[in-house]
Amino acid sequence: MSLLRKKLVVLCLLFAPLAAAAEPLSTAEALEDRVMGDPKAPVTMIEYASLACHHCADFHKNTLPKIKERFIDTGKVKLIFRDFPFDSSAFAAAMTARCAPPARYFQYVSVLFTNQEMWSHSPNPREALARIAKLGGMTQDDFDQCVDNKELFAGLRQRQLDAEKQYEIRSTPTFLVGDKKITGSQPFEVFEKALNEAK
Repeated sequence: MSLLRKKLVVLCLLFAPLAAAAEPLSTAEALEDRVMGDPKAPVTMIEYASLACHHCADFHKNTLPKIKERFIDTGKVKLIFRDFPFDSSAFAAAMTARCAPPARYFQYVSVLFTNQEMWSHSPNPREALARIAKLGGMTQDDFDQCVDNKELFAGLRQRQLDAEKQYEIRSTPTFLVGDKKITGSQPFEVFEKALNEAK
């Protein structure tokens, strides 16, 4: 079995069984915050990340599972994921995930981070992303309409500019926990301390 075929098999296993095709989201719906955990959790952690960022992928593979188990799944913390893409392939990946049904958003994020090298280093990232989107239940037409949506692109870019201005976000990943800013894929203990201290 070729390496690419093995990776595609892994992609199929990462996505939950496909449901009936959902109605495409409006641009406003696609731009809404995506929240992991109880929306009423007392502590909010905001992550600014690029789906093409190696350090962001490292955080999602190695640190987030511990944060999820200790803080998110127990109802203490909610994580808000905000896109901060730096190039066209990262924008296309962010748009693809945001066009998925909200309940599947973090599955897309996980698959895109897990298979980051496959699509971000592809000679044709759009084609590679289309294959992932298809495995996640999107048709080719849905995918094309999504990544060609100029309004969605403009909305993501504006939010990136707003984050630069309001929070001085300059690199990814960057996290806001209460009044603290954490930059980079730090060890779990750094987040544990900040989350325990946040009110």
